[in-house]
Formats: sequence, C-alpha cells, structure tokens
Amino acid sequence: MLTLRAYAKLNLVLEVLGRRSDGYHDISSIMQTISMHDVLTLEPAERIGLKLSLSGVEDRDNLALQAAHMLGEVTGCKRGVVIGLEKHIPAGAGLGGGSSDAAAVLRGLNILWRLGLTAEKLAAIGAGIGSDVPFFIYGGACLVEGRGERVTLLEDLGQTWFVLLKPEVPIPPRKTAALYGMLPPAYYSDGAFSARMRPQLESGTERGKQVIFNVFEKVMSAAYPGLDMYINEFCLAGASKVHLAGSGPVLFTMLNGNRQASDIHAALLARKLEAYIVTSVERREIDR
Repeated sequence: MLTLRAYAKLNLVLEVLGRRSDGYHDISSIMQTISMHDVLTLEPAERIGLKLSLSGVEDRDNLALQAAHMLGEVTGCKRGVVIGLEKHIPAGAGLGGGSSDAAAVLRGLNILWRLGLTAEKLAAIGAGIGSDVPFFIYGGACLVEGRGERVTLLEDLGQTWFVLLKPEVPIPPRKTAALYGMLPPAYYSDGAFSARMRPQLESGTERGKQVIFNVFEKVMSAAYPGLDMYINEFCLAGASKVHLAGSGPVLFTMLNGNRQASDIHAALLARKLEAYIVTSVERREIDR
C-alpha cells in the first residue's frame, strides 16, 4: 500500500490571454505548491474503487477516481486499486485540491502498477482530466501555459510563508467557468506579469511579491458577494497585500518570515475566522 500527499497550490500569477476556438481560455500562470495537503492511500484490489474519509460514499465525479480509470484505459492495465482519500484541502476554494488528488493517483499508480511512465506522459494523461493536473505531476514552482497542459519547471521558491483565509461566501455554480465568463476581453493580457515574475523567482529577488497578479481579482467582488469584508479583516490582522487564490474564494498573503505569518494567523483566528498558515513546498518534496 502506498501513502501519498497531494499538495494544494497558489497562483502567484494568473493571466488570461484570450478565449480559444474550443471554448477554453489560454492562460499564463505561475503556480506554487504549498504545504496544505490531502492524504491518499493506494491499496491493490480486484477493481478500482474509492473510500472517502468523510462520507465513505464513492463519488463517480471524483477526479482521483477518474484518474485511476483513465490511467487503466490509456495503458491497458487491468489491475484494480482502492483509493483512500482523506480531505484537508477545502473544496471549491481555488487551491486545486481535486486536481492534486488526481495527479497523486497518477504518480502513485505508475509505481504500484509498475507502468514505467515518464512525468511527461503522466502530465499528458492528466491534461485529459483537468487543466491543473499536469502542474501537480511536477509541483514546486512552474510556469503553466495553454489551457494548463504546457508546464515549464522553474527554480524552487525557497521557504516562503503564506497565510490563507477561507471566507464564508456563496460560491457560484461551475465556479471557474462562471469567473471566466465574467472577464471582458479588456481584462485579457499578454503574459507580461508572468514574464516579470519569472526572473524574480529564479534570482530570489523579493520572492516575486511585487508582481503577484490574478486577473480574477478584477471581478471577485461581483463573483463572491461579501468577499470585500474578509479582505478588510485580513488587512486589519496585519496583511499588507491580500490576493485571491486561483479562482477563489480563498484569500492569501505572502510573507518572508514565520513570526509575521504567525501573528496574522493568530489575529484571524481571534476574529473567529477560518485561517491557515502554510509554507511553500519544493519539487523534491513531491511524492514520485
């Protein structure tokens, strides 16, 4: 039996370049894995199945389950597995939990089923499951382009602290598609924010803090009514800059030290808010 960690992610940059003819959007994004994670177990079995820690009920829409079925179909492998899934990444938060679970299953079954697939092949399979899955095959800091299938490995960020705040706001149906639909072409960009952050990450200069950018922040108040109140609470707790995590609604602030992060985290908890303190996770820490 294998036990794997499926790490969450933050988008340090998220640009939308335009709408494609297939209905998807081209993006330019710099993503970073963080220490918040789900825990998966993979145990050999006669068929493919899923055990969820919370409900215990198999969910056929679960991306981890889909990943196992797709890997079997692509490779012709007839083996089974029972996937145990212990969720810690909040669902629908913009942190990529489902996609990370799927990537962990692909990596783990590559070992358990002795398939010998390269990371590039696993990422190509993952692209058919979800746009963020190829990134999670690699982890660390990556430039992600296309609709998520083109991944360029970047130098690791080095230990960086983040405080996350999960607001209690309504989440629209088909959240990510809804946010894309709210973006007028005037909000599209050309990849310049990613291009500016990349050398800062690779040189360690200010850890890229000056160019954190997420296009969905332009529509987040309309997408998530009440979110502005949580941004204000975050600032009152000591955060100088607050950003949207992916498609949200989770918010984050990026910090260089544990002490300031701990102070902000404690202040948010004192306000009875759901907050987390996490660190960046390097590529070498990802289970292979």
